[in-house]
Amino acid sequence: MKLAVPTILSSLVMMLYNLADTYFVGLLNDPLESSGVTLAAPVLLAFNAVNNLFGVGSSSMMSRALGRHDSKTAYRSSCFGFYCAIISGIVFSVVCAACNDPLLRLLGADDTTRGPTYGYMFWTVYLGAAPSILNVVMAYLVRAEGSSLHASIGTMSGCILNMILDPIFIMPWGFGMRAAGAGCATFISNCVACCYFFVLLFIKRGRTFVSVNPKNFTVKRDIVKGVCAVGIPAAIQNLLNVISMTILNNFTASYGSNAVTAMGISQKVYMVPQYISQGVSQGVMPLVSYNYASKNVKRMKNAITFSTKLSLTVVVTMITLFVAFPAFFISIFMKNAEVVADGTHFLRGLSLSLPFLCVDFIAVAVFQAVGMGKESLIFAILRKVVLEIPAIYMLNYLFPMVGLGYARLVAEVVLATAAVIMLSKLFRRLEAQQPKAVVQNENHDIYG
Repeated sequence: MKLAVPTILSSLVMMLYNLADTYFVGLLNDPLESSGVTLAAPVLLAFNAVNNLFGVGSSSMMSRALGRHDSKTAYRSSCFGFYCAIISGIVFSVVCAACNDPLLRLLGADDTTRGPTYGYMFWTVYLGAAPSILNVVMAYLVRAEGSSLHASIGTMSGCILNMILDPIFIMPWGFGMRAAGAGCATFISNCVACCYFFVLLFIKRGRTFVSVNPKNFTVKRDIVKGVCAVGIPAAIQNLLNVISMTILNNFTASYGSNAVTAMGISQKVYMVPQYISQGVSQGVMPLVSYNYASKNVKRMKNAITFSTKLSLTVVVTMITLFVAFPAFFISIFMKNAEVVADGTHFLRGLSLSLPFLCVDFIAVAVFQAVGMGKESLIFAILRKVVLEIPAIYMLNYLFPMVGLGYARLVAEVVLATAAVIMLSKLFRRLEAQQPKAVVQNENHDIYG
């Protein structure tokens, strides 16, 4: 709970921050502006590929190194993740800006939605990729050494500021920048969050394993391989998410801007329980890594079991409300009858996938925590390439538009079944390797 609760709170604030863009742009009651934010979402989601490559990869290696009391590797892996995040963010911005026109077409923007989509992306991507990526990667690194509260405060500081700035930049009574204003608020907030982490590391200098000292930066084979073994599969997983979302948005766009807006709002509402589940899985990762490296299998297994029960309890409660009253939640963001009607179908379908998604999140977090990058990659390919993307095509053909909301359910049911099987095999293997007597000292480690 010490690791998970701050991470869950951080995830909830991040969820509110995501909802804030949709909510305040929705107050303009202009589906074109809301569509611009929705169509830009895959590019922002692509940030997570870099976040996972250097955030998940470096933090997993850090925690396992700390479990072995290998401080040198912890310093080097964190420094590698930090500088690679900065470089990748800059490259991301330059490439996207250079490919602006084909990128907008690929996202599904037409002559009517091109302006709002570009305005939002100018601030969040073309200028804001580096601070957005660095903010998340630094939170991963700080959380890896057990400072979950500080990681969450850093993330939440930016999110809360974003929610304050959104109406000021978006609404006509403020700067009146519309969708572009939401992007500008996000850019400023991510810069502030990065500043929080820099101040934190300055205050904790000499007492933290998170290093930004260039002397600790190295591209030695063991560091690069250790980070990439977990990070690359995690990054590929998010790139496949981007491809899947882009395909889904293009299918939805064929039904008009109201359908795109409805899908965008449904996905944002769906993110509430999704972020809670994601917060639990991210919170337990350092504990799993540490106990895996120190061979405390019983404590590791108990942490995973507890996290799964916690996540499922909260999520099932929330999706019951979404399935029972979908129109109410959609209408909070836009009072358009067609948007509410379409969103009702989308939200119900998306919500039904969430209990299975919880199990999938926990399984992937465990694989990443113990260095099983191959298994997490298999899950990513199964989820998107083998299951979800074909389901989008098939269900849209069988049930035009309505079927789009149920494609994720098909994928997650199969994956949750596979997750239970693979986790059971992992536990049996670790228990078979467990020595007869394990000396435990749970009150004297950094996660105690």
